[in-house]
Amino acid sequence: MTQQGAVLQGYNNELVKCIEDLCMQKQELTKQIQQAEEERNKLQHEIQVLNEELQRVCENLAQKVASRNELDKILAETEAAYMKILDSSRTLLNVLKKEVGNLKHTPELKTN
Repeated sequence: MTQQGAVLQGYNNELVKCIEDLCMQKQELTKQIQQAEEERNKLQHEIQVLNEELQRVCENLAQKVASRNELDKILAETEAAYMKILDSSRTLLNVLKKEVGNLKHTPELKTN
């Protein structure tokens, strides 16, 4: 019976060692899970911060694009008006040259 008790004691010792090993594995896995959860939470917070920053940048960009579009419109209108002024100036100059030319052909203005 002593031998059977010794064998049983050996089994018991191995069983206790296996249970202890499993408990250590569980503790290590629990530690890894906690670290992964902390990392996940940290990344989720960073994502939230980046999403908020992205929203601000997008709003700012939209305002700048709208301002640029308005400036493009103003610039196009100004250039068109300036081209009309140039065209009117050219027409005025041509009319003036023609009138001066006509005046030179009148006998009263001919110089000798």
